[in-house]
Amino acid sequence: MSSSFSAAYISCRVWRRRLNKLALLLPFTFTLPLPLSTSLPPSSAISMDGMHRCSANYSPLTPITFLERSAAVYGERLSLVHGTVRYTWTETLERCTRLASALVDIGISRRDVVAALAPNIPAMYELHFAVPMAGAVLCTLNMRHDAAMICTLLRHSEAKIIFVDYQFLHIVKGAIEIMSKTTEELPRVVIIKESDQQSSYTNGFDSSSDDLEFERLLGTGKLDFEIRRPQDEDDPISLNYTSGTTSRPKGVIYSHRGAYLNTLSTILINNMCSMPVYLWTVPMFHCNGWCLTWGVAAQGGTNICQRNVTARDIFANISEHKVTHMGGAPTVLNMIINAPITEQKLLPGTVTVMTGGAPPASHVLHKMKEFGFLIVHSYGLTETHGPATVCSWKPEWDSLPEDKQAKLKSRQGLQHVGLQGVDIKDPITMESAPADGKTIGEVMLRGNTVMSGYFKDLKATEEAFSGGWFRTGDLGVRHPDGYIELKDRSKDIIISGGENISSIEVESALFSHPSVLEAAIVGRPDDHWGETPCAFVKLKDGRSASEEEIIKFCRDNLPHYMAPRSVVFRDLPKTSTGKIQKFKLKEEAKAMGSLTTKRSTK
Repeated sequence: MSSSFSAAYISCRVWRRRLNKLALLLPFTFTLPLPLSTSLPPSSAISMDGMHRCSANYSPLTPITFLERSAAVYGERLSLVHGTVRYTWTETLERCTRLASALVDIGISRRDVVAALAPNIPAMYELHFAVPMAGAVLCTLNMRHDAAMICTLLRHSEAKIIFVDYQFLHIVKGAIEIMSKTTEELPRVVIIKESDQQSSYTNGFDSSSDDLEFERLLGTGKLDFEIRRPQDEDDPISLNYTSGTTSRPKGVIYSHRGAYLNTLSTILINNMCSMPVYLWTVPMFHCNGWCLTWGVAAQGGTNICQRNVTARDIFANISEHKVTHMGGAPTVLNMIINAPITEQKLLPGTVTVMTGGAPPASHVLHKMKEFGFLIVHSYGLTETHGPATVCSWKPEWDSLPEDKQAKLKSRQGLQHVGLQGVDIKDPITMESAPADGKTIGEVMLRGNTVMSGYFKDLKATEEAFSGGWFRTGDLGVRHPDGYIELKDRSKDIIISGGENISSIEVESALFSHPSVLEAAIVGRPDDHWGETPCAFVKLKDGRSASEEEIIKFCRDNLPHYMAPRSVVFRDLPKTSTGKIQKFKLKEEAKAMGSLTTKRSTK
């Protein structure tokens, strides 16, 4: 067992109790649920005569049960498809059981961290069940990290083993080489080959080394292995590092309970009935695939895996496999609507697409609808197991003009059924902002699907939960109907001459320009105004636009003070989940210097 992980978990429980005591002294009321003890409470703790908790009416919530049920109900139905590889739910349960057994046989204990660096392939999916079935904690890593960052995360997580896809083996080898200079105990490496290759092929696998190979390791496991179920539903199930829109990722702890509840909530958000066909365009490493790694199992669906995400593959897979559901950041939607006509295919039926990560531009939502996609707009963070709110569509909106519908769809809505509440608050006074659609405050969330805490960072956890709400760092407004709408990250608001400028609003205007494919707005230092909007723009293939044209377009569609004063044409840096890394663009804008000074010296 990882001593650091256990210590962090225990300290989080102590911290929650302190906050609940503090709540009694504050002018407002809040409570934070305490984790259940590993032993059941005595009868005297039950509030009503005749109530009795026992194994007949209580068991810790865990996504593991989703797999077991699907194997029983949908055993012969396809669970996983990847190229020529096909598995049924019966086979998936057997493979996950064997893999869990094999992990225990090589020394994995309860709460040990098992890392994974792989794309959306069957092995990555199986690890989402096998690792918790071994009682361990899954830590999926971002494929865009370099060796130095992987080294940092392996050290911080204290991972005992790392599963790595053969394409990323060189990165892990580089990380372990760095670790070997200062760390005595190194994680064991398990290499995942391409699914349809012979097991001897691993693109760098050395059979004489201590490295293991995925299928060989799985083959050593036993089918009669007794699954290590959580002793407490607040036991950790996964450790997810924030995706890197800032330069300081943090380890977010998910519990079995939180994962279970958010999985069910995400199923409801997506209107996902039994036996869906889900196309994996959301990285499984990101918030455990927005909890749909477990969700597809809960509904006995079929997972369509794809190593790379391209418009051609998306249309081809939808057509071949009759895909019913998928997900993706707005950059994925942008990829779809701008796909060459030669890559597009007519959809065999309506495809429900959950999007999030950044507010999608209204025109993108409109174009996706024209293609035949049904957009579900959700909002969430790594700290909320992924989706936390949903813009639930109201029938009375169907009669509104298309542009108005698109604007309503781009709102973040209200909390899903697994979350207690969402509010827009003054971060200092904690007073709720009026529902006027104008007053900006911080988006705050609370409920059972909020993270357990930050691994080894009690200070950051206390700051994030200060006041009894999770402080997202996002700024937004609440409309008269109660729905919230994001305006910006608190760190991304541009203050120019005393005016607050929402980068999201400027970006939305830019997206409506016929030549703009992608855009991001950041503040550029200005000796007179403090800072001014600077646009970073990527144009569509075969299209052109000048800086003057872009600025004029914005001035024609926005208040003049919101229009960018400078435009840079370039590819935009992104995380592998599709989020634009604005901190890199801010550094570039800062290096450009003050626009006012440059113009005054000409």
